[in-house]
Amino acid sequence: MTLIQKFALGYFVVLLGASALNYVPGITDQNGLAFGIFALDLFDDALHLVSALWALTAALLGARASKVFLVIFGALYLGDGVFGFFTGYGYLDFGIFTNPSAGLSFTLFRVLANLPHIALGGVALIAGLRLGRGL
Repeated sequence: MTLIQKFALGYFVVLLGASALNYVPGITDQNGLAFGIFALDLFDDALHLVSALWALTAALLGARASKVFLVIFGALYLGDGVFGFFTGYGYLDFGIFTNPSAGLSFTLFRVLANLPHIALGGVALIAGLRLGRGL
């Protein structure tokens, strides 16, 4: 298994964990917020699960499929996190279409709420572009 396939497999594990957050006792507070920061609903869980299965499939198919996954997934998740800073909502869960913009903010809460997508997306995009050269 190549390094880029291992990255995709790692994303499978991380995204599978993200899809399970709502179902682990103690992770969500009395308001339904994971870690007291963000709400995850069934749609978010399904999105994370489908992304995890996409990552697993890519890792098993080979290096080229892993590159495609990492680049596309990375761009989508990174963009979603950036939109979160500008509007308070992302586009992957259609939040920007169903909620009025909360405006640009770099408060600690907004940073913590968007950091997972920015970090996951940024690392995936960089890994896909750097490790996928020549594929």
